[in-house]
Amino acid sequence: MRNVSAMRSTAVAVIVASAALAVAGCQPGEADAGTGGGGATSSGAVSTATASPSPSGAAKPGSSASASTDPSGPSTPSVSPPAPSASAPSASAPGSAATCAAGSLKATSRQAAVRPDGTGTGAAVVEFTNVSAQTCVLTGHPTVAGAGNGSPEMNVPLTVKPTGTATAVTVLPGAEAWVKLTFVQVQGEADGYCVSGSAPVVYPTMVIGLPGSGAHQVALDDGQFAECDDTVTVTAVSAVEPS
Repeated sequence: MRNVSAMRSTAVAVIVASAALAVAGCQPGEADAGTGGGGATSSGAVSTATASPSPSGAAKPGSSASASTDPSGPSTPSVSPPAPSASAPSASAPGSAATCAAGSLKATSRQAAVRPDGTGTGAAVVEFTNVSAQTCVLTGHPTVAGAGNGSPEMNVPLTVKPTGTATAVTVLPGAEAWVKLTFVQVQGEADGYCVSGSAPVVYPTMVIGLPGSGAHQVALDDGQFAECDDTVTVTAVSAVEPS
């Protein structure tokens, strides 16, 4: 009887232990605790994770985002202001002054202080005054002719030898510009003579032409133009009064 009772006790203990093991095997493991109470997966089953979608506007790995990612509104591109220019543009320059018209000039003449030795005129300075209300421009070398007693057809052109570089001279209203004429000088007393052997020539007035600015008849403020060989050396129009 004792053996039977011991065997029964042993059998009961085995049954209880087996039941405990079975119950323990049915409990969810710590690895399944994050499933929110779902059932255990069978051993060997593969769990597939579902990628959650990226929020709208989020930057993807490896790329840079230049737009705003505020989810409350549409993305606004970030715009950088243009870099300032290195220098401000200069104001437009006023239009160039026109060439002086013949009627805008008053021409006068005087004997030059610096002239070749002799008894003739030697050299003369011709002054052009802008008598208009507008600024204008003179440029170039003049032409020179002995006036033919009031008849242009009778004018005697002189051979001109230009010197110096011609540059534009801006003449304000009331301002002046000048040219200098240097003649082949008359020598001797009375009517004089020319070194070349030709006869001296005397002109009461001369006609001075300027490129684009007409022809101007001038007389010396004292005396007449006496010269030899009908040849004259001329300077270009200058803003500096010659001597």
